[in-house]
Amino acid sequence: MITKNLNTKQLHITVPAGKRLIAKAVVCLEQIKEALKNNTIVVIAGSTNGYVAEELLSFIDQIGDFSRDTFYRGVTIGPGRKINAKGTYFNTDIVIEKGKWAKEKTMFDLGQELGQGDIIVKGANAIDSERKVAGVQIRTPNLGPSGPMMQAAIGKRTEVIIPVGLEKRIFGTITQAASKVNDPRTDGMRMLPLTGTIITELEAIEILTGASAELVAGGGIYGAEGGCWLAITGTEEQLHTVTDLINSIINEPKFGC
Repeated sequence: MITKNLNTKQLHITVPAGKRLIAKAVVCLEQIKEALKNNTIVVIAGSTNGYVAEELLSFIDQIGDFSRDTFYRGVTIGPGRKINAKGTYFNTDIVIEKGKWAKEKTMFDLGQELGQGDIIVKGANAIDSERKVAGVQIRTPNLGPSGPMMQAAIGKRTEVIIPVGLEKRIFGTITQAASKVNDPRTDGMRMLPLTGTIITELEAIEILTGASAELVAGGGIYGAEGGCWLAITGTEEQLHTVTDLINSIINEPKFGC
């Protein structure tokens, strides 16, 4: 139901544009702004997090020679495709301490040091948007960077922000999926259920414009694969803002292009 004085507009957003939208929203969070002044932010390497790192480093005017082209540890690519890496390799994490990029540090250095007020930004491979739970695929028995992350998140109550696109939505629950792939009789990757501050395109629109959004359709061809149609509800001013925002990022190129 549309409330009086509110209207709904449908807009399509591609996967790359969604990543950019989510990254812009993360930088606008009040806890991120506070941590940039007084605490530590760790952006764990990942393809969506590359956009977050880019936006954060630009915000503090320290983008330097950062490149998101190889800002990941594990990555899923299409059959027969090869990664076309350009520029400097950044297959590590971005650590920002009180607004300064600490280039020599990674998540593995900070598991014991982080605490309340600090923030870890971690991408995900699956999202149950309704229940606000994400899933992280795990390749190694020691959990990789998720090990020290959980040490800080659970042991020290460090906030975890999870930027994840709606193209990673799954049927059922993350708990069910994790139970299946973590079973001793299953091979392949494991899954770590993860809770925290989840930011999909839906939350991003609300953070950036005040309008509300819901997923109503998805997919397409000629570059729209994996994209989504959103029904966005708000005031006339909010819908103008949303339209301008989406138009400003709609031509975000595919990853690696």
